[in-house]
Amino acid sequence: MSFNTISVIGLGYIGLPTAAVFASRKHQVIGVDIDTHAVDTINRGDIHIVEPELDIVVHAAVHEGYLRATTTPEPADAFMVAVPTPFIHDENGGSHKADLRYIKAASQAIAPVLKQGDLVVLESTSPVGATEQMAEWLAEARPDLSFPQTHGEGSDIRIAHCPERVLPGHVIRELVENDRVIGGMTPQCSSRAVELYRLIVQGQCIVTTARTAEMAKLTENAFRDVNIAFANELSTICQRLEINVWELIALANRHPRVDILQPGAGVGGHCIAVDPWFIVDSCPEEARLIKTARQVNDHKPQWVLERIKAQLDRLHQQQPERPRAALKVACLGIAFKPDIDDLRESPALGIAEQVAQFGCDTLIVEPHIEQLPAGLEAAGARLVSLDEALTQADVVVVLVRHTAFGAEVDKLAEHAAVVDAVGLLNR
Repeated sequence: MSFNTISVIGLGYIGLPTAAVFASRKHQVIGVDIDTHAVDTINRGDIHIVEPELDIVVHAAVHEGYLRATTTPEPADAFMVAVPTPFIHDENGGSHKADLRYIKAASQAIAPVLKQGDLVVLESTSPVGATEQMAEWLAEARPDLSFPQTHGEGSDIRIAHCPERVLPGHVIRELVENDRVIGGMTPQCSSRAVELYRLIVQGQCIVTTARTAEMAKLTENAFRDVNIAFANELSTICQRLEINVWELIALANRHPRVDILQPGAGVGGHCIAVDPWFIVDSCPEEARLIKTARQVNDHKPQWVLERIKAQLDRLHQQQPERPRAALKVACLGIAFKPDIDDLRESPALGIAEQVAQFGCDTLIVEPHIEQLPAGLEAAGARLVSLDEALTQADVVVVLVRHTAFGAEVDKLAEHAAVVDAVGLLNR
């Protein structure tokens, strides 16, 4: 049974590239998103996010008639759900439970157009059990159809989980080249999902259960989080001991079996800063190391802020006549990682927002965006060029190692007050 039409629900950083890659292989793809601006932009053959090569692929797919976007789901043979799974925020900001409302909304949206033989794949990174929950929501909405949780291999609808495993900035290539972990609710569900991904994937499609596939993605990101936490903790220790952490790591990494990562301003993005908490929430007594790593990385922005405050205090001591409002602090980078425009869970963004609350004149340099987020604008921060920032700022804070900043490293090194959270001056 072929896939004549594929529907991708959610046209963000994962959904749109996924839709575009399928369409580039001459498959009919319908992209669905509640954001009318995104839908209109895509239907013009343009894109609303930054990702290398994506603009070319989308433009070709739209103008060749293989990709179109809409706000309302339509019948298809396969539905790929790629919507956000953030935290449920309580009034104290302490909750780390997964918010599955977007998956529920997507399920309820596609349910009316499901038909016998359809495949539904959850790509959203999710806590263990989310795929089964999605199947329950679909079954509640369509009692006339049968689902794997009640009818096993004989179900009308096939359900699977296949988490995305791509690196922002390399998404188009990695969607094709990377291996995929595919977890069906039954073996037939897995087989059907493998047929779908084989249309574009050159890597291996490895079959497992839905729960194992969910846990695999969480494990991958928790592993990385723990390793980043080790580097970030080293940076705080070395500052206390007056040791250059960048030199230390370079020396330690000369050991043939040591490969320490580089410290930063924290951990951001829609995966590493979020996914390990799903494991902790599921097994709080067992996930002790994973929880500690999350706490170390979540604390790193506060450590950077303390270093910025120390520089401001030093300036006040040297120039007591200058009020706080007259001091200019330049924050270089607010994306969650180098050379992208993605601000999701960005520690750099959070630091910049806190700096803007200090009462100083806050300059933001972010070459990958054209407008500041509302919170920074409301706080009076200004988006400026790198040259303007280096010329005017009393304190320069390097929060993201964008390539553009590396080109000006000599000029940056000449500045009197620099807080370098990413080691730009030490590489």
